Amino acid sequence: MVSLFESQVTRPLADRLRPAKLEEVVGQGHLFGDDGPITRMIKTGRVPSVVLWGPPGCGKTTLARLMADVADMAFEPLSAIFSGVADLRKVFERARARRSTGGATLLFIDEIHRFNKAQQDSFLPYVEDGTITLIGATTENPSFELNAALLSRCQVLVLKRLDDAGLEELLVRAEKEMGFDLPVTPEARETLRAMADGDGRYCLNLAEELFSMPPSDAPGEDGPLGVAELARTVQKRMPIYDKGDDSHYNLISALHKSIRGSDPDAALYWFNRMLAGGEDPKFVARRLTRMAVEDIGLADPQAQQFCIGAWESYERLGSPEGELALAQAVIYLALAPKSNAGYTAYKKSLKIARDTGSLMPPAHILNAPTKLMKDIGYGTGYAYDHDQEDGFSGQDYFPEGMRRQNFYEPVERGFERDLKKRVDYFDRLRAERQKKGDNK
Repeated sequence: MVSLFESQVTRPLADRLRPAKLEEVVGQGHLFGDDGPITRMIKTGRVPSVVLWGPPGCGKTTLARLMADVADMAFEPLSAIFSGVADLRKVFERARARRSTGGATLLFIDEIHRFNKAQQDSFLPYVEDGTITLIGATTENPSFELNAALLSRCQVLVLKRLDDAGLEELLVRAEKEMGFDLPVTPEARETLRAMADGDGRYCLNLAEELFSMPPSDAPGEDGPLGVAELARTVQKRMPIYDKGDDSHYNLISALHKSIRGSDPDAALYWFNRMLAGGEDPKFVARRLTRMAVEDIGLADPQAQQFCIGAWESYERLGSPEGELALAQAVIYLALAPKSNAGYTAYKKSLKIARDTGSLMPPAHILNAPTKLMKDIGYGTGYAYDHDQEDGFSGQDYFPEGMRRQNFYEPVERGFERDLKKRVDYFDRLRAERQKKGDNK
């Protein structure tokens, strides 16, 4: 095996395998189909301002370079991490000069979400008058990170993480470039793709590390590396998970919806994905308690207490034992009967309360601690429920002049079946008391 240490090649493998034309881009077929947005751009020969949104290693920078080539535009790359307004001004000056001679400029901003509002605003006049075509690359949700004015002038293209087939295609290209196969078993090759976790650049870096091993140092020098040797030789890519970015909200949403959909297996998967990414288990415990209140509610009144108990267990046990208590809460919630009747009733009543915020309670349910209050009718006509037939008076407790509202509508699931019977029972008694009062 000839190692890279013995060769004259200095460019990283990922850079040497960077696609030279759009047809070589891997894993983004949704952009290149018959009616894909990139296909339409190629046909017209015109590249509009675009925001490329996708995970690391999916080809955002490469795609921007190739789009500049297709449209015969000068490619001006900047990184928002290392560049400021002064750098932008220099690009704008070069773009103006180029435009005066009939040339066009594509300004590529990597990590564009790291530019502040003022920096993002500085693009606008140059984008509007055609001095530059802007392509921004971001791993963050543009809806949250980019100015609305800038977004309105750009088309957003979503790039996907590379799937297993896309990563395998990169490995095949790497072997063709090197002239020999990766020294791994089929099982280890599959593990290698899993280690890359959808990041094409990282996948090629792992492959380059294996290609670069001197034969005498290879753990599997008597044959290809197996899964165990591979794990000792290269490092698994850490999951894409930042507690402050979009992936954080995506995963908690996936966990929430899996529990709401009564799928304990999917819920456990997303729960562990969050923990593997470094999420604070206390945050998960808080969100589980919220799910118990919002999506299970009174269909299982024990669900909320179960979550609080799991939360307390985690705080007393710590990691890793405490995570098991939270995992059991995930299972309990997923299998519990579901009802959002209480949540819906709360939202409906909150809206009505805000809309009618100054209405007084009816006089008959007001206390009258002074003679003046009694004289003006406070407490007059109040029926003490414990003294009434069935312990129920059926009086109207809404403000005078306001129609009675029905906010809470329990479902026929779990404990709410019993609550529905009680609601129906009191509704029937209330109607009887009302009818009896009308007949007097």
